[in-house]
Amino acid sequence: MHSAVFLIEFGAIILGLGLLGRFAGRFQLSPIPLYLLAGLAFGEGGLLPLGTSEEFVAIGAEIGVILLLLMLGLEYTASDLLSNLKTQYPAGLVDAALNALPGAAMALLLGWGPVAAVVLAGVTWISSSGVIAKVLGDLGRLGNRETPVVLSILVLEDLSMAVYLPIVTALLAGAGLAAGSLTLAIALGVAGLVLLVAVRFGRHISRFVSSDDPEKLLLVVLGLTLLVAGIAQQLQVSAAVGAFLVGIALSQEVAEGAHSLLAPLRDLFAAVFFVFFGLHTDPASIPPVLLPALALALVTAATKIATGYWAARRAGISVKGRWRAGGTLVARGEFSIVIAGLAVTAGIEPSLGPLATAYVLILVILGPLTARWTEPVALHLTARLRQPARPAAATEGTTAPPEAAHEALDGQDTVGRK
Repeated sequence: MHSAVFLIEFGAIILGLGLLGRFAGRFQLSPIPLYLLAGLAFGEGGLLPLGTSEEFVAIGAEIGVILLLLMLGLEYTASDLLSNLKTQYPAGLVDAALNALPGAAMALLLGWGPVAAVVLAGVTWISSSGVIAKVLGDLGRLGNRETPVVLSILVLEDLSMAVYLPIVTALLAGAGLAAGSLTLAIALGVAGLVLLVAVRFGRHISRFVSSDDPEKLLLVVLGLTLLVAGIAQQLQVSAAVGAFLVGIALSQEVAEGAHSLLAPLRDLFAAVFFVFFGLHTDPASIPPVLLPALALALVTAATKIATGYWAARRAGISVKGRWRAGGTLVARGEFSIVIAGLAVTAGIEPSLGPLATAYVLILVILGPLTARWTEPVALHLTARLRQPARPAAATEGTTAPPEAAHEALDGQDTVGRK
């Protein structure tokens, strides 16, 4: 009986996701907001709470994030990663300053104290790699010129978590300087080791994984990715970072073969991840903190757009690509929830958890929309603002401004997948 209920519940979830995805595709929208709303409807305090299949959905959600980041890593080589990190680290600093400070300021304004301020700063700082990876795939932008800039910022954020999470854990536990420093040193060492192996020994890893049999290739790549992600997480490093670096390490034919084999699995488990997020949000906890969460969401959506625009401009991307990069970075997700969960477990501030949940829910719904519409809306508003300054009648021999010529190339702002 237990097995039958599980199959009915999980089958209904998968069928519902398929129908929602088809509905979103008809209107050329990302299905992520619909997946989240479905999770809200069938989660804690929803219309019809699930029970039997919830544990399986939780495991599927973890696999979904790992596969999303693995597939991102397969798009780029180790040399691409290193060159982008070297050139984009100033963007990482700008990203931290613009997006962490609003969260810290909100916590202090609400009177929550310095520890809660550090926690909420992390919640507003980190974009959702899982959501953004899904959005980039849905919108067909994985080959765009601005996408490496977006990925560089995401990787810098995820690697920063190797420093940030041990600090937050030590603060919440009231640990001394020695214990906190040891945890931080271990996390940094593991992150550096995984990056070194991915960059220096990528060819050997690809040779070990390579197989002409699709079944064997799928099993080895998937098993290796889950193993590395699990070890990374056990050692206080993001599982997402571990999965991304596995993808970076695989190259050429192995990457192409793994990409085609894993794409359906990624889509399935990624959808489960977004449903799981909604399942663990009680709709009744949102209204009391909705106004501060909405204000914080609007401010940090603007600061993320500014971060992406600045970083893409610095990389020489055209104006359209700058707006696309900014709009893509808006979504928050899995890391923000993990950070808030640490604070809730420690019991430092009862309202922090609901505020973080409402904030993330707003931006995880808004993020796919800003990724799609920031560019056309920004260009339309810019054109409207410039219109009065233009002469009433332009002569036929007028030369287009250099910026227009630069944007004419924007349709070619793509790079090939490795």
